[in-house]
Order: sequence, then structure tokens, then C-alpha cells
Amino acid sequence: MAVDFDRDGFIGSLAQASSSLQAAAALGGELGKKGFTRLYFVGCGAPNRSMSIQEYWAQRIATTLEVRRYFPAEFVHQNPAAIDDKTLVILGSHSGTTPETVEAAHFLSDKPCTTVGVTQKGDSPLAVSVTHSLLYGETQAGYYGAFMLTQAFVSAFLKEIEPGWTLHEQIMSSLGVLPNVLADTAIANDARATEEARIYHEDRIMYVLASGPMFSTAYVLGVCVLMEMQWMHVHPVVAAEFFHGPFEVVDETTPMLLLLGEDPSRPEAERVVRFCKKYTERLMIYDSKDLEMKGIDPAVRPVLAPMVLESAVSRIPAHLAVWHNHPLTTRRYMWKTEY
Repeated sequence: MAVDFDRDGFIGSLAQASSSLQAAAALGGELGKKGFTRLYFVGCGAPNRSMSIQEYWAQRIATTLEVRRYFPAEFVHQNPAAIDDKTLVILGSHSGTTPETVEAAHFLSDKPCTTVGVTQKGDSPLAVSVTHSLLYGETQAGYYGAFMLTQAFVSAFLKEIEPGWTLHEQIMSSLGVLPNVLADTAIANDARATEEARIYHEDRIMYVLASGPMFSTAYVLGVCVLMEMQWMHVHPVVAAEFFHGPFEVVDETTPMLLLLGEDPSRPEAERVVRFCKKYTERLMIYDSKDLEMKGIDPAVRPVLAPMVLESAVSRIPAHLAVWHNHPLTTRRYMWKTEY
């Protein structure tokens, strides 16, 4: 199992996302002028958690816009009565075939709202079921590609609606260099991740903690990678809830991965770090402040930090897969059985 990071291949896999940034922003700006009062995000797994970053920042600055995020099945069954012609719904699915997300798009086709699908290809079931599509092309780096286009779209959308959103130009210039930053960060962290995989490869239980928008990284690493791709028992925990139950499991044997960002929730994660340092040395602490992020505008480091830190910690499961003799592509049930 090769674990070398292919820098050129990775950046090339995000070429369509990079070339589509301006078009995504143009669409976001166009729709932002139409007076929408609700912005809903709908998706499963990694797409859902990626959109939680945009949800966090939109909720932080929104004064008139209602912003919510849903899992598709819950969204359809709940059937929010507020959906109207002033509602914009963004639906994400990497393959564009996720059954629950496609069903949600079909469910919305009879509603008066406007829909935007974020996926790889224009002929996918999701893309053909929505009003507009943001397409990042066929790639194994879809998590980042989807984030780039959604962030460009939402940033331009917010610029037209919410006066408190003043970061659009900095977002766009920084998204342009993001693929290089992600690649450089993964390579820079490879030696550390190699050693951490050696130390923790016999552990089958791990806790991943983060606060605010950084929890998207904790969830994707814990659930979408370590649980799904390594079959480990991993529990992502929100730092703001850590002292209301989860902290009782911590002892000197407990492996914990703590993620810190640069957003307003940082004090919540710092409190967890202080506690954990007292009771266990089995800590992996990743702080986005330690990352160079060359070319990223300082004003938007907090917004992009969850993606960049994810690139750093993604090297840990890449090396764990070697120790476990368990390729990241191996599944028991997903795409193999009926469920």
C-alpha cells in the first residue's frame, strides 16, 4: 500500500473546482440579489459536515437570513413548513447518487424554493434534479472541491444579503491558492503522522474533539475516515459538551486527538486541552495556528482552517492503513449490500 502523497495529482484533481470558482461566485451573487430570507443546507456524511462551516459563519453574521442545516432523510420527513419562494436550498452529494439526497431534491421539486446541487458531474441524478448545479468534476478530492465551490457561492450570496459579511474578496483570492496549501500541509505533516500512526496503531478506540466550525474536521476524520475506512471505534465530541459527560472516560490510557482552530469558539477547545493535559499524555494536539497557509489572507484563516487542518490530519489514517493492512478503500457494507 503506497502512502506517498501525490502533490501534482492532488492539485490536478481539483482543477475543475479551481476553474469554476468565479462561476460559482457569480451564481451566488446573482441569487443573493433575489431577496431570499432562508438558506438551508442538506447533505449526508462529509458533504453535510463540510457545509457546517458555511452554516457557522452565516449564522454568526446573519441579521435577516435564517440559516439551517439538515440530513436529507430528516429534512424530508420533517417537511419544514417555512419552505417558500424565498428559500434557497443547497444540496451536496459527492457522487450525485446518494439516495437520501436525491430523494430530498425530488421532494423539493414540488416546492416553490430554489435549489442548488453541489456534486461532480452534470448528468448525475442530483444535478438533473435541481435548479442550478455547482460541478467540481470527477475526483478523489471531492471533499475539498465541494467546499471550494460552496464557499465561493455562499460568500458571494452573503455579500449581497448581509452587510456583516465583508470577507468576500479575501475568500476568493484564498480559495484560488487553497489546493496548493492543502497539498503543502499534507506533505509537511507526513513525518509527524507517520510517527503518530506507529504509536497509536494498536488502539481501536479514539476520541476526536473540536469546537465550532472545526468540528467538521473532527467528524469527517472520526466518522467518514477512521470508522468507515479503518473500522475503528471513534467518537467525535463537541468541545462545548465535553464537560457534560464525555470527560469521564479520560484516563492515562485514552487516546485523544484534539483540534484547535482560529475562530471564536477556540476558547472552548483550549479548555479541553488544559483538562486533558492533566490526565493523559496520550494526546495528539493539532492547532491551525501552527500551519503556514502560504497565500491565505490572514482575515480568512479562521474560515479555511478546518479544511487545511483536515489535510494535515488526513495523513494519520493514510499511515494507519498500512499498519492495519486495511486499505482505505475497503468496505464491509457500503456499496456492497442493500441497506
